[in-house]
Amino acid sequence: MAFDPASLRYDADGLIPCIAQDHASGEVLMLAWMNAAAVARTLETGRVTYWSRSRAEFWVKGETSGHVQRLIELRLDCDRDCLLALVEQQGPACHTNRRSCFYTAVREGAEVILSQPM
Repeated sequence: MAFDPASLRYDADGLIPCIAQDHASGEVLMLAWMNAAAVARTLETGRVTYWSRSRAEFWVKGETSGHVQRLIELRLDCDRDCLLALVEQQGPACHTNRRSCFYTAVREGAEVILSQPM
């Protein structure tokens, strides 16, 4: 069965959340948004392409920073309203220069920073 990005369930703005996960370690790296064209570009090029909500334009991960995400596999959740991109991450995934955007934990009611910038 051929995959059609239009078959996904996008929100009212035409976007779908995409979780990026390191394919080798399983580490969750980040969450960003895609529209149907970004999904199609990602599948065509093998370079993960998101939709920047703040800039209203495509954002190829690593295009300016060099911290590229190479797509290994794209997965759909059971409701087809969320994506999981298994990636090979070069360098940090987070704009704070950390490996993952999920570097803050809530422990005993307090925020705890788990990692420093690379």
